[in-house]
Amino acid sequence: MTAFNDEAVTGDALRRSLGVSRRRFLSTCTVATAGAIAAPVFGAAPALAQGRSEAAGHDRGRGTLVPPDKRGIILYTVRDATARDPLASDLPSGFREVFRQLSRFGYRQVEFAGYGQHANAPGGADLGTVRGARLLRSWLDEYGLRAQGSHGFIPPSWPLTPADVEAFKRWLEIANILGMEHMGTGADPTSTPYRADWDAAAQKWNTLGAIARREGIKLYTHNHDSAYDFLLDGGPLDAQGRPTRSSGTRKLEYFLKTTDRKNVYLELDVFWAHVARYKFHTYTAHDGSQRKNVFDPAALVVRNTQRFPLFHAKDGVVNTQSGQGYDMVPFGTGDIDYRRFFTRVGAKNYHNPMVEQDNAPSTSDPGQSLAFARTGYDNLAALRACN
Repeated sequence: MTAFNDEAVTGDALRRSLGVSRRRFLSTCTVATAGAIAAPVFGAAPALAQGRSEAAGHDRGRGTLVPPDKRGIILYTVRDATARDPLASDLPSGFREVFRQLSRFGYRQVEFAGYGQHANAPGGADLGTVRGARLLRSWLDEYGLRAQGSHGFIPPSWPLTPADVEAFKRWLEIANILGMEHMGTGADPTSTPYRADWDAAAQKWNTLGAIARREGIKLYTHNHDSAYDFLLDGGPLDAQGRPTRSSGTRKLEYFLKTTDRKNVYLELDVFWAHVARYKFHTYTAHDGSQRKNVFDPAALVVRNTQRFPLFHAKDGVVNTQSGQGYDMVPFGTGDIDYRRFFTRVGAKNYHNPMVEQDNAPSTSDPGQSLAFARTGYDNLAALRACN
């Protein structure tokens, strides 16, 4: 495995564990942060916000765990804001005004989760076209934002049909117009536990990844907890002739081994990886014995640094009654030890963390998702290594 040095993984050429909680970290390290969920600064001047961002990141090489230009957010977090009718609200509505607000908070990167917005917003309802992408790019440039990735179109069929390949290429064209280095999906490569299905998924992703690479795009898949359950790859067969036991290999780890490292990449959703750590810690071996194997998300990244250009920085509070081990909360207000995670994975000038909170939109508080987005930015920017 190639050893990585933070200072060596720089430039455009190389575009969490039930551990110590963030609250404990804040009590042991000197950090400047917003401890409570802050109200959105809808009227803040962009120049002031940029100044704050630059001031927060002046020690980029001396302890800041996430450099200013790497602080991003997936727009799924604020999907209610992009979908809001600007004619019916004084809050930021549609892509352009949401970009403006995110820039004021300090964000410098965004990840798309589709290109739809309210029809009354500038540009209309569907910006998933060449013309729409050019308009989006102009707004990104206007507010100093970079599109780093997108949950785009992955053909559902295998083998691929000509129509699917053409649709995939159209999404790649949009990604290039937007200036993205990555395009992917919010779903796992496949949902079954069987090796044969993961072999087929690897073939499809290798093919799609090669197409994307020719267009200058890195293709990535996102994970949920089930992707880190154990692969069924041996032992007695069931009535359908399928294996019923495991070698102890996790499904997505197998996917990493069977896909081309030059063509297929991953986006680690740190929250769902920790849910997997909570849920999937024992397996039945081929000989029928019960064995323990506790998942370590950071160690997986360290072993495969170049394969993980993107993270979803999503937080949770421990709740062992939930079935998942965690309840989702705004980034930096939970129990996932992101200071430890980012310190362990290193390569801070290579990885791109995107703040995400699936449940940020609220039916009773229309400003909540943007308020949580600001909280997420402030807490991401506040992460420092202890001296």
